[in-house]
Amino acid sequence: MEHVEGIDVENVTRWFEGHVDGVEPPLEFHLIAGGRSNLTFRVDDSTGAAWVLRRPPLGSILPTAHDMTREFKVISALGPTPVPVPAAIGLCEDETVNEKPFYVMSYVEGHILRDSGTAERVLGEKERRVAGESLVDVLADLHAVDIDAVGLGDFGRRDGYIERQLKRWHTQFEKSKSREIPAVDEVHAELLSTVPEQGPATIVHGDYRLDNTLLGEDGHVRAVLDWEICTLGDPLADVGLLMVYWADPGDDLSALLSAPTTLEGFPRRAEIAERYAARSGRDLSRLDYYIAFGYWKLACILEGVYARYKAGHAGGDRSGFEAFGDHVVLLADTARNALASSS
Repeated sequence: MEHVEGIDVENVTRWFEGHVDGVEPPLEFHLIAGGRSNLTFRVDDSTGAAWVLRRPPLGSILPTAHDMTREFKVISALGPTPVPVPAAIGLCEDETVNEKPFYVMSYVEGHILRDSGTAERVLGEKERRVAGESLVDVLADLHAVDIDAVGLGDFGRRDGYIERQLKRWHTQFEKSKSREIPAVDEVHAELLSTVPEQGPATIVHGDYRLDNTLLGEDGHVRAVLDWEICTLGDPLADVGLLMVYWADPGDDLSALLSAPTTLEGFPRRAEIAERYAARSGRDLSRLDYYIAFGYWKLACILEGVYARYKAGHAGGDRSGFEAFGDHVVLLADTARNALASSS
């Protein structure tokens, strides 16, 4: 039986036979490239049917990170809503099966636009505009979901979201950092002293961006992925982070190392914000604060990824990680600049 890093093929195949309707072993497992944290595998059976399996990364894990149960609960709850997600198939919390918990969802055909080359090849100018608008509309739909009606009322505390996030990511940064980065601590203090008043809580994706979705040929979002840090809280945090990731032509810094949204056809950052405000009815007058928070949070997250890379626990493709170290410092400095313009 083939060896696949991160998968106990024999045990997982047996689990599939007991939990996945119609599966016909033998199964083949292929790591889907691009997972900077959780490992994502495509699973194919002998009939050509396909599923997706998600599990935590190899190596040591911080206590609150990479919670498979939470991800599975979210996509299960969102299944009947207008928010497009893969179908939830099954969750395995028994660590004797595959060393860590994992879950299985349906395989959704679509394109992930991780870089300009892919975006240019997959979508024409018209479809790129559709992609930007669809991304915003889906986010507004997510923030309109009635959390109690879909069974997520107890998914997390509803109030004090930004304060809790500041504490969580700063603590995580302190635990995982590979060096001192004074800007991260300074921006943390400034963010903490100027938190906007939070409106009614919604589902917050936590890492909502173009390359965490699967797009159809027509540009429409077919599935939102990567729910690992989803919780309840302030929806404007998602909007701020989307602004961070949404690069305009001529930007000095791109949060992503390659920024597809600078291509012709994609709406500009200001259009994205305007469309969200119109769709959601929310006041975006403090958006610069949430953008600064987004840059800062990203710096904390990437320092964790960088530290894991340095320790050899990244798994899969390790190309491009070295640049992350410098990027963390740039992001913290950019957060400081965004805060200056928000005050």
